[in-house]
Amino acid sequence: MTTSSKLLGQTLAARYRLDREVGRGGMATVFLDHDLKHDRPVALKAMREEIAITLGVDRFLQEIGIAARLQHPHILPLFDSGEVGGVLYYVMPYVEGETLRGRLTRERQLPVEEACAIARQIAGALACAHSQGVIHRDIKPENILLSAGVAVVADFGIAKAVTVATVDTSAGMAVGTPAYMSPEQASGEVVDGRSDEYALACLLFEMLTGGPPQGGFHGRRPPRCEDPGHHLGDLGGLHRPRQWRILRPRRKRVERRGAGHRGV
Repeated sequence: MTTSSKLLGQTLAARYRLDREVGRGGMATVFLDHDLKHDRPVALKAMREEIAITLGVDRFLQEIGIAARLQHPHILPLFDSGEVGGVLYYVMPYVEGETLRGRLTRERQLPVEEACAIARQIAGALACAHSQGVIHRDIKPENILLSAGVAVVADFGIAKAVTVATVDTSAGMAVGTPAYMSPEQASGEVVDGRSDEYALACLLFEMLTGGPPQGGFHGRRPPRCEDPGHHLGDLGGLHRPRQWRILRPRRKRVERRGAGHRGV
């Protein structure tokens, strides 16, 4: 356990009992905690110190507060957030189950109807957030939690906070995950909900075929794929209209992407 996590555990000891580390990513470390007041397990995410310095407390709390107001069956709610000794943290329900990444690592491909059902649930969560002006910016299997057949989207607000902070310090820096990043996001442009829909199209493609589509952003240059039609053969088990409904949100030009995944 690091010095910062020990400080976090000691300072929050009256509210949470820090049990163990359960995950570590590029932006945060996840701990399984016990909410003492409500007698329930929770997941506490502590942002990496260098990211916390870039973000700043006020900006972090502002963005996380916007995300906390989202209410939808497929959006992981936020219980608490704050700062301790320079460490930014937020607290969410602990979900019994696994991430979509864990499921794909184990099984590689999902049955068509299950993959489409998961995509529709994620699309519903995104539609709710987008209607309130909130863009996720980092839709990927690691941020989708699966429990008892239900998909829940985690980490709304975090990528936005990091994006806003890094724009001040590194012009044109793209925040997100390369394999799922839209061309406009990769280029550091202003994004809207269609960027999340692009990422969801990549995610659904991976669920159906066992890997993300080729042509993702892997450097400072945006994807070159103008038309996703060359991926139709990878979805040969589906009839053609459904293939296009799945792939259309992945078009490079934003205005040609269509209305998302609720009809898959």
